[in-house]
Amino acid sequence: MSYQPVLTARVGVVDPASLKDYEAHGGFRALRHAIAIGPDAVIDLVTQAHVLGRGGAAFPAGIKWKAVNEEHGPKFVVANADESEPGTFKDRVIMEGDPFSLVEGVIIASYAALAEKAYIYIRGEYPQAIACVQQAIAACYAAGYLGENILGAGFNLQVEIRKGAGAYICGEETALFESIEGKRGFPRLKPPFPTQSGLFGRPTLINNVETLINALPLVLYGPDWYRQFGPSDSPGPKLYCLSGRVRHPGLVEAPMGTPLSELIYEYGGGVTGSGELGGVLLGGAAGAFISPEMIDVFMDFATLREIDAALGSGVVMVFDTSADIKGVLKRIAHFFAHESCGKCFPCQLGTQRQVEIIDRLAADRLRPGDLALLREVGQTMTDASICGLGQTAAGAIRTALDRFGYEASTGEFYTFQR
Repeated sequence: MSYQPVLTARVGVVDPASLKDYEAHGGFRALRHAIAIGPDAVIDLVTQAHVLGRGGAAFPAGIKWKAVNEEHGPKFVVANADESEPGTFKDRVIMEGDPFSLVEGVIIASYAALAEKAYIYIRGEYPQAIACVQQAIAACYAAGYLGENILGAGFNLQVEIRKGAGAYICGEETALFESIEGKRGFPRLKPPFPTQSGLFGRPTLINNVETLINALPLVLYGPDWYRQFGPSDSPGPKLYCLSGRVRHPGLVEAPMGTPLSELIYEYGGGVTGSGELGGVLLGGAAGAFISPEMIDVFMDFATLREIDAALGSGVVMVFDTSADIKGVLKRIAHFFAHESCGKCFPCQLGTQRQVEIIDRLAADRLRPGDLALLREVGQTMTDASICGLGQTAAGAIRTALDRFGYEASTGEFYTFQR
């Protein structure tokens, strides 16, 4: 725990409404350096540091930035702040506690991508975050960090906020584009990918809030500094949303690859409730459950993939052995059925069938063949759904059945004896 926070260093320290306070604590130094070295050099830094997207997909950010940079004509940058994954709150903390860092990250990304228009798409249920970011944008226009000829570099950028209306599906990048365009939030088929045809049919760079603010210390201190944190294939600082049955829940900043046990017992202060760990949900409802025997796993993208888990949006939700795990699975199943947009049948019907079976499981009324059907439905959603919602809707339920010792004859999860 000797790590000193970088991404959240100003949260709780600076006045989020004060541009002067932000500048006094190092704000816009990264932008000035980025303009001094030029767009191509900025992209080289991001590529050399091997920054992976923090929204869940872990796609190399440098590839995205370079692809949009090389496209011609009007281009867009979009900050995805539609933080709707259950258990996730890192974007909200940044936007309410250090909103200028997000705006600076958007400006740097736009400068690197040669884009002159950017949107910050914020979850509608975050009124305070929206107000903070809007105030930061206005202050940046007044100070010359936005608008025409930014810092005398001949770089122009307009930034606007767009508010979501509560649809979980709009966290998916192409559904988010549809929402900004004033359409219903349906995901698009890929290809074409956003770097070729995104918002309004133009090349678009879309990144998560955490990915964008990672660019600030990276541009200032360089890829060698950045890669000292975490494994070589998944480096850098990481924000973990620690919640549930721990003594000290909250946002944790630690190096990528920090052991899960360290997050729970050192940062989180240990398990409350019964005091005995029952399991951990990683990545939110779209993630996977981890059994107590697996908690020494390193929290990075590649390692978690190897054990059929996912870092996702950084959710670490801790359950003690007294948890009503059947009730948790029921909530997850109903969540996905409610949030399915209905565009593709594997997801629309699969999430409904999943609810029916999990409701019977929770009521101890499983029918013969239900568990086999549940797995078949889950695999079909994973294989045939057109976007990440359907593709991940069965993961938490499947891993709970596999790892918590569910016995159909008794209707109990052995790990959770209430």
